[in-house]
Amino acid sequence: MSQTPTNPPKGPGKPKAPRDIAREQDALSGRVPPRSTKPEPKPEPAEVTADESGVEALPEPEGPTEIIETDYEIGQDNIEGRAPIPFDIHNPVFGISAVAVVLFTVLTIVFNEQAEPMFSSLRGTLTSNLDWFFMLAGNLFVIMCLALIVSPLGSVRLGGPDATPDFSLSGWFAMLFAAGMGIGLMFYGVSEPLGHFQAALGGPVLEDGVRTDWAPLDGAPGDEAGAMRLGMAATIFHWGLHPWAVYAIVALALGLFAYNKGLPLTLRSVFYPIFGEKIWGWPGHIIDVLAVLATIFGLATSLGLGAEQATAGLADLFGIPAGMTTKVVLILAITLVATMSVVLGVEKGVKRLSELNMILAILLLVFVILVGPTLAIFSGFFANLGNYAAELIPLSNPFGRTDDNFRHGWTAFYWAWWISWSPFVGMFIARVSRGRSVREFLIAVLIVPSVISVLWMTALGGTAIDMTLGGFAGITDAALELKLFEMLSQLPLSSITSFIGIVLVIVFFVTSSDSGSLVIDTIAAGGKVNAPVPQRIFWCLVEGLIAIALLVGGGLIALQAMAVSTGLPFTVVLLGACFAIVKGLMAERRELA
Repeated sequence: MSQTPTNPPKGPGKPKAPRDIAREQDALSGRVPPRSTKPEPKPEPAEVTADESGVEALPEPEGPTEIIETDYEIGQDNIEGRAPIPFDIHNPVFGISAVAVVLFTVLTIVFNEQAEPMFSSLRGTLTSNLDWFFMLAGNLFVIMCLALIVSPLGSVRLGGPDATPDFSLSGWFAMLFAAGMGIGLMFYGVSEPLGHFQAALGGPVLEDGVRTDWAPLDGAPGDEAGAMRLGMAATIFHWGLHPWAVYAIVALALGLFAYNKGLPLTLRSVFYPIFGEKIWGWPGHIIDVLAVLATIFGLATSLGLGAEQATAGLADLFGIPAGMTTKVVLILAITLVATMSVVLGVEKGVKRLSELNMILAILLLVFVILVGPTLAIFSGFFANLGNYAAELIPLSNPFGRTDDNFRHGWTAFYWAWWISWSPFVGMFIARVSRGRSVREFLIAVLIVPSVISVLWMTALGGTAIDMTLGGFAGITDAALELKLFEMLSQLPLSSITSFIGIVLVIVFFVTSSDSGSLVIDTIAAGGKVNAPVPQRIFWCLVEGLIAIALLVGGGLIALQAMAVSTGLPFTVVLLGACFAIVKGLMAERRELA
């Protein structure tokens, strides 16, 4: 899903305001000083880093804003130690989160035979009984984003009315592109469009008066063109406006209350309009614990999917056995690499890997477009946007439908998965979006990654459908995690492109684990950055162990079950964040009046 940002792309800035690369890099970590309207000498590096206590030096709001005055100091509830292993953890957020995930991991591995039916039942119960809740919440997030775009509140600027963007427009767009790429697009880029197409083509299947098929809506039985339209619309529905509205809500909330209100860049800060000073007590502790658990299980789901696909690719390309042992060894090896990246730091570790991954992803996409059905891909891109618009409302409606398998097995799971990822992606987007107006921010966050997802799904999924209609059955017959490699096998240079696909999945795994451990550690350290490295290593290792535990305890079903389980309570958190955003923006408008 998401990737750590690369270096800001090179390019011309404004004629009278040359870009400051050092400033842009510091802004990625939230350590940029306020930009003054008066010329000032370039600050020394010591002025743009966190202080010795690890407290993040967020920029001051620029211009008239509603600063929230509070006596709370970042880290005041932390427990610190220096020997033999240094630590700086929030009491009780770290303790509750760590105990919960370690206990879960141990119990799942020890009782793996009992775990599989439990996870299957849990996932089915939540998605079948609460699909309406996830879907209505997703609709509300989209509606709210669209309403803010057209309302006067959209003129509010993150960082204050006088704040200027930390990144050029092209650089900002490039980082939003990075946020939109991830393991999910690799895993589902071929399988989902093809699966929806085939299910729609088959149409509804009834057994004892109950539909047992996976077709979206009423399908398109016997109509290849109609099935393609519906299948691609259903795919884009899961990767378009709805997931990015979820991320936009989290990012906007974090950015508003950190850059305009002067509060720490943590999720509990968002709820100050609701709880007031109580947010520094148990209400805030609960919110942060939910954020940690949602993020870690959302990441574990992606890491598990990545392990499944990478193992399948290695078996297909090199003949390595694709059993559970291989998957476990692969996760352990990749987790070790991610841990080394943590130790090396952002500049020497994950950022360089991210740059490599971005280049490889673009090369793979361009390759498929050029050697695949090029004309069909380009025409399909625009047609699919129209099909998505035409089917958006029917697919968004949770009531009066009979496509239970599609709605429960795909949409409800996806919405919960996106929500569990939202603290991770949202914090990254917030850190690179200071200086943008709410309107500009929402338009870009909703549109740029959605368009990229549409192009990716159209290129890979459209090519797979074209091959299938041409008589090649290999993709259809392949396992879910092998479909990408089967599609690539029918194109030139298949060994090279399949190897690139494996590398992409593995490096996405590493960058997601490294970046996710940073976000989780920031929350579990009470909002501090530059907390002791062993803490971040701990979370990195835990992410890998949870992915192993879920694979051993039920495979894909277990991964999805935990994403849904942690996404459910965090959905309630995001609904509260919507209310806080409106209150916060209205206060900003009053300051400008």
